[in-house]
Amino acid sequence: MYSENSRESILDAAEELYYAKGYAAVGMDELRAAAGVSLKRVYALFPSKNDIIKAVLGRKHDEWESMLTSAVAAAGDDSRARLLAVYDFLQVWFGADDFRGCAFINAFGELGGTIPEVAQIVREHKASFQEYMSRLVADTGASEVLAAQLSILAEGAQSTAAISGDPQVAVQARGAAEVLIGAAVASA
Repeated sequence: MYSENSRESILDAAEELYYAKGYAAVGMDELRAAAGVSLKRVYALFPSKNDIIKAVLGRKHDEWESMLTSAVAAAGDDSRARLLAVYDFLQVWFGADDFRGCAFINAFGELGGTIPEVAQIVREHKASFQEYMSRLVADTGASEVLAAQLSILAEGAQSTAAISGDPQVAVQARGAAEVLIGAAVASA
């Protein structure tokens, strides 16, 4: 039990610190202090900083999928509403006080070129989102091309909102998604 509590404390602290400051900027001493555990305990649970980063990204992936699928499910059975719920979800996320962009895009930008495992985790996360969008698009009867377009739109909105600090980017992306969905469904 103590081991699991320590592990969660370390991951909670790492997630918060990495998201706020960046992965490279956070040292093990700062992480240890924020988690309230000894450095020896940190290394007993995570032999390297890369192991902590990979675990944090794994948790972020699960959190993202859970929140996104809940938001989409709340939109009901209408296939168009379910697709647009993705952008409504983004608007809420972009408006959060601690929004600093996509943790995966941030990790890739900072570490993807030097830590192949991080690059792979990010690619898998983004592929998972693309597959999810493909399933949502299939429910509309539209072409698979729409899934790629809507995914790119969502990814671009994440980057733009992080840089601009404007949650309204999601509203603009939703408007563009409506146009794309309407055109794709009409031609299906």
